[in-house]
Amino acid sequence: MTQQKVGTREEWLAVRKRLLEHEKELTRRSDELARERQELPWVPVGKEYTFESNDGTKTLLDLFDGRSQLLVYHFMFGPSVEGWPEAGCPGCTYTADSLDEAVAHLPHRDVAFVAVSRASLEHLNAYKRRMGWSFPWVSFGESDFNLDFAVFTEEERRTGKGFNFGSAKNADIDVREVELHGLSAFALEEGVVHHTYSTYDRGTDVLNATWQLLDRTPKGRGSEFEGWPRRRYEYEDSASDRG
Repeated sequence: MTQQKVGTREEWLAVRKRLLEHEKELTRRSDELARERQELPWVPVGKEYTFESNDGTKTLLDLFDGRSQLLVYHFMFGPSVEGWPEAGCPGCTYTADSLDEAVAHLPHRDVAFVAVSRASLEHLNAYKRRMGWSFPWVSFGESDFNLDFAVFTEEERRTGKGFNFGSAKNADIDVREVELHGLSAFALEEGVVHHTYSTYDRGTDVLNATWQLLDRTPKGRGSEFEGWPRRRYEYEDSASDRG
């Protein structure tokens, strides 16, 4: 392990001011990226999808719940996920802990939010109660909803390959067989639903407040993640957790 430099307050202040300029640059670039996302073409969604909810069967249009924008969190909860059928993916659970209270603010900005999973509504509700979450969560069952918003060409849908826009890291993943997480955005205009944006993998880091907090600690988020993150009820007050 590299030994951390120890310095004076004056040295710290000089380096911190240089870092501030880099942080401001990143903020400006983040604002530019947000504008670029908003400039993506909107693609009409012609296929019909149905979801099982606590209020009965709903269409994709119904999920907007009177708003003009919709965010969908693709939560991994199906037969390929660790903990099935009692629990959802540990990583998605970790992110959902950050999302739960945050998404309560979205309807007041004309945005609906919903999590979607393959698991039955019965399993979703049981896990939701166990975790104490309140966000809407629906089942897409055996439909192709996750597949259709994970890969985007006919060839990719046929083979299940090409997740995360064909990035090499995910070349061997078959999204017909496994659950994968992500965030998709939709817009409603003149009664037509449009797909506007999707992101996966590290693109979802910003949804998780814990990652952001860890990135500001002296040791950062680290590089070893064996057995972490865990579901909240699985943690023990062990020496390894205290580092």
